[in-house]
Amino acid sequence: MNKNFDIGRAPVPPLRAEPRSSKMPSQDGHIRGIPSSSGGLIRATIGSAIAAGAILTLFWLPAEYGIDATGLGRVMGLTQMGEIKQQLYAEAAADDAAAAQPSPVIIGSSTTTATDQQVLERLAGIEAQIAAIAAVVGTVPASPLVASQQNVTSPDVVAVAPEPATPVAAVDTGWRDEVSYTLEPTEGVEVKLVMEEGAVAVFEWTANGAVVNYDTHADGGGQGTVSYEQGRGVADQTGELVAAFTGNHGWFWRNRTDAPVLLTLRTRGDYSEMKLP
Repeated sequence: MNKNFDIGRAPVPPLRAEPRSSKMPSQDGHIRGIPSSSGGLIRATIGSAIAAGAILTLFWLPAEYGIDATGLGRVMGLTQMGEIKQQLYAEAAADDAAAAQPSPVIIGSSTTTATDQQVLERLAGIEAQIAAIAAVVGTVPASPLVASQQNVTSPDVVAVAPEPATPVAAVDTGWRDEVSYTLEPTEGVEVKLVMEEGAVAVFEWTANGAVVNYDTHADGGGQGTVSYEQGRGVADQTGELVAAFTGNHGWFWRNRTDAPVLLTLRTRGDYSEMKLP
């Protein structure tokens, strides 16, 4: 039996199959792996939850709901923003509830809520009835007030020439500041005065023939937001604003009508600055 041997040549070891790796080679030809373990994933999840909780507590809750568990939101002004938002939400809900109820008509009162169109329709109906009766009778009955005036014999009246009008000198209103804003439907504006505790400011604001909702309030000095007075559908207001503490004191107005409203504010008194939007 013949056997051939390659003399002087070292034996070649057999080839071993390398297991396939799921790692993809990088651009430089080396395979880079990312170590992972269940403990690392748990720590990453807990860290993310802590970060989300911190953002929720420090920023989101104060800015949206006025909830400030740490006091940091009030320092950054976020808590005041959230409290004003909650007041606006409550105001809008109250307006919606009032709009859903039927409008009562109170005869003989200045608070009659019937529309002018309804009143005009009733007057037109009455005039039509009077015209129909007059057509049947053949004459138009005179008004009782006119008849009484015709039956009274007036004495001789001596004509008196009117006195010439005396020109009235211009009066200084004494207002220190005056600002005006045009509010579109659902639009609001806020103006505040920087005042010391116990200071008094005289004010006058008007919606110039329309109505607005308002909230007289104050903030600053570590007191939070304090509401002095609120009102809905108010045409104007005049009075004094007494600062309960050192801080910002003023008004927030919102137009809840269907048309633009021109709002005008005039002030004077003990305040160092008027803060405008």
